[in-house]
Amino acid sequence: MAYSKPKFKDKYGNFINGKFVEPIGGQYFDNTSPIDNTQIAKYPRSQKEDVDNAVAAANAAKDAWGNTSAGERAAMLNKVAEIIEANLEEFALVETCDNGKPIRETINADIPLSIDHWRYFAAAIRTEESSMAELDANTISINLKEPLGVVGQIIPWNFPLLMLSWKMPPALAAGNCVILKPAEQTPSTATLLMEKIAEIFPPGVINIVHGFGPEAGKPLASHSGVDKVAFTGETTTGQLIMQYASKNLNPVTMELGGKSPNIFFNSVMDEDDAFLDKAIEGAVLFAFNQGEVCTCPSRLLVQEDIYDAFMERVVARTKAAIQANPYDASTMVGAQASNDQYEKILSYIKIGKEEGAKVLTGGNACKLDGDLSNGYYIEPTILEGHNKMRVFQEEIFGPVVSVTKFKDEAEAIEIANDTLYGLGAGVWSRDAHQLYQVPRAIKAGRVWVNCYHAYPAHAPFGGYKKSGFGRETHLMMMNHYRQTKNMLISYDKNKLGFF
Repeated sequence: MAYSKPKFKDKYGNFINGKFVEPIGGQYFDNTSPIDNTQIAKYPRSQKEDVDNAVAAANAAKDAWGNTSAGERAAMLNKVAEIIEANLEEFALVETCDNGKPIRETINADIPLSIDHWRYFAAAIRTEESSMAELDANTISINLKEPLGVVGQIIPWNFPLLMLSWKMPPALAAGNCVILKPAEQTPSTATLLMEKIAEIFPPGVINIVHGFGPEAGKPLASHSGVDKVAFTGETTTGQLIMQYASKNLNPVTMELGGKSPNIFFNSVMDEDDAFLDKAIEGAVLFAFNQGEVCTCPSRLLVQEDIYDAFMERVVARTKAAIQANPYDASTMVGAQASNDQYEKILSYIKIGKEEGAKVLTGGNACKLDGDLSNGYYIEPTILEGHNKMRVFQEEIFGPVVSVTKFKDEAEAIEIANDTLYGLGAGVWSRDAHQLYQVPRAIKAGRVWVNCYHAYPAHAPFGGYKKSGFGRETHLMMMNHYRQTKNMLISYDKNKLGFF
């Protein structure tokens, strides 16, 4: 089944205080599709004044929204889930057009996962309770969770609607108002969402401000009217966001870069069965979403006694991946999200070759026919080398995996942890000991065991080391959007006796 480019308006506005508005300065930028480099629409090139308006709207709404009952908030979040589900194909098609990823991914992964996160936090808020302790016969301690107020959220371009759905529902469920800045490369699904749900929430509760990092992201992160900043993106940008937020001593949540090891022990090849087939797919998942995933399994570690046989099958599976029109349901690998990312990935492939890495497959741009010839396509690429190479140490964020051998568990763990990052990792084995002990030894916030690229709402996600701090998804994420008030109540009528 094949789809075609969806229709858009000529231009769109910011969503502030319950309605779409033009940028104050009247500036717009052109958003193009990486599939064929054709224009999608014009979006606001917002400045500080636009951020100021959004912050003012959120602050005006925060008290009433914070006092809205958990049941009412949950009902609204469920309505959002219902609307996205009812328009799943439309959201998927817009996401594919905006980002370049295959329609099979947006229909089967991105949009269903987004729906699930809205529903999860709608349910989560109904289960939360405060706590009380009797300290002695006359003293009670009550802990109450209260919203922070106004939250600034900055999301990346690799999973536009899903990253919005990771961040916005828990903040709203916790009673905060939100100002969200989508990535300038992928503004379309956030806009489509607000067109669909504009009437659900009171004005000012949700605000969307488009634009570039220095012009809109920085004013948002540093704004005195914002009580918390949540950011997902590249590590060096995250460091800047932290600096901006520190001006107001605001708490931050950082989900940053990664260089995730994907470890395959020799037991995976003990049988030629369904599990081995699953493991081979697990190795090829470096090409999922064109490798534009913060937890991309971009370092492939294979035990030396199975290396040749295993890699032969991984290379064959990689070569079999269909790279074609992202609007075609059979396409497995689509376009990179932008020309900048396209050029960055190609430069890293060149660096790998210059470092002495051996190209096992891929290694070039992929030139498609017709209108697609103007798009940004790169062949899924496997580079064989060692862990000290730059292509093993630096985040490429593309369909490139660097593969090396290891002798035993100790060396596998050593190589896996030899990185600045600690976001994700994968361990594949039939050995029950390895399935527990090796993941425990890896310094990463999420370790997939005999699986990879699963992102359920009920499992916490976040990084170690330079991959950030705080957690996304799971009930614990609510704590990042709340503060605790303690009420210490004395029922003793007698004074302390100091005065």
